[in-house]
Order: sequence, then structure tokens, then C-alpha cells
Amino acid sequence: MSSLPIRCAIYTRKSSEEGLEQSFNSLEAQHEACRAFILSQKHEGWIALNQRYDDGGFSGGTMERPGLEELLRDVKDQKVDAVVVYKVDRDRKSTRLNSSH
Repeated sequence: MSSLPIRCAIYTRKSSEEGLEQSFNSLEAQHEACRAFILSQKHEGWIALNQRYDDGGFSGGTMERPGLEELLRDVKDQKVDAVVVYKVDRDRKSTRLNSSH
């Protein structure tokens, strides 16, 4: 087990706004799956941050997404050690995330 906790941010995205008004939607399902995965890594020191980084109704073809922008700021400010996404295609389509952010 790691001596320091690994602070895990969960990033969720859904490209259309359809169904976002429902109490349990795709963003919520992604978040729950990611939280369960983080919990399965508790023995390694992983902890889920309470801060939500959600982008409902935003295309993966752009980096201009409020949730992603906030997440990248928090990574830069060293508030986040790891980012967990449900599927890699949830964080990008043709855009590339890189360490310069």
C-alpha cells in the first residue's frame, strides 16, 4: 500500500444533453462506475475526490469544456494525483490531452 493517498478525480462527459435531466443518467452511471473502480483500489491508497468534473452536452472534439478545464487547473495546482474516466473515449475524440496542461 502507498504511504500517501492517491487523490483520484473522476471525469465524466456526455456529448448530448438528452437525458441529463433524469436523476440517473449517463454521467451518473459513469461516475458510479469510476467510484467503484477507485474503491477497488483502496488497498493501493486510492481515494475519490468529492469534487465533480462533469461535462454534459459537450463534444469530445474540443478542449473547451468547463469540467475538463477545471480538472486541468486542479491537476496543475496539484490537487489531483490521478484521473479516472469510464472509457478513454469519454475524455476525447480527436483532441489529445497531454502533460502540458
